[in-house]
Amino acid sequence: MRTFAEILEIAADRKGSVEIVEGMLPEIKTPEELYGIPEDRILAGMTKAVFQAGFSWKVIDNKWSGFEEAFEGFVPVRWKFMSDDDLDSLIKDTRIVRNGPKILTVRDNAILVCDLEDEYGSAAKCIADWPAEDFVGLLEMLKKRGGRLGGMTGQIFLRYLGRDGWALSQDVVAALIREGVVDKAPTGKGAMRAVQAAFNDWAEESGRPFAHISRILSYTVG
Repeated sequence: MRTFAEILEIAADRKGSVEIVEGMLPEIKTPEELYGIPEDRILAGMTKAVFQAGFSWKVIDNKWSGFEEAFEGFVPVRWKFMSDDDLDSLIKDTRIVRNGPKILTVRDNAILVCDLEDEYGSAAKCIADWPAEDFVGLLEMLKKRGGRLGGMTGQIFLRYLGRDGWALSQDVVAALIREGVVDKAPTGKGAMRAVQAAFNDWAEESGRPFAHISRILSYTVG
């Protein structure tokens, strides 16, 4: 596994300079900024990530105002009690993508958001305060307790919020394989722990957040 300084040098060579690389890194919110995200925006972010998975992101973006209207602003306490009538109505609603299983995740994830509010004070506080060195644990929690929030969907949702973390795109996975961290796309717990350990090491060396390390890794490939 290369040092992060060597990885940054590869990315800079591919993109033109370190300055160019630095200018393309994602913004990360502080814990205090994350605390201020309302619960309805947490549920909306989860829903958008779920509907984009395996579908055209452009279509979801273009229809998003319709999603906001159909789901009445994504108030979690409203949708944790989604009724059969609600589901029937939503499946017929042309303002959204009418995918029954994905529509039902709004109920499942509303329950999760409400439960995290009870347990931590707010879902945003839970997400913001989760230890960086156990980011894989946060992803596992979303996968186990949420609706269709596993894999890249949970990672993209957290990136939307501005929570620091990696996103295992094809280019990032290719870089991790090249560096000997994993031998294929990580899915099992052991492989994900290996990814966590590598990011922990690179973060300690560089002082950079995981999101920047992730993006820079991608620039060494794509």
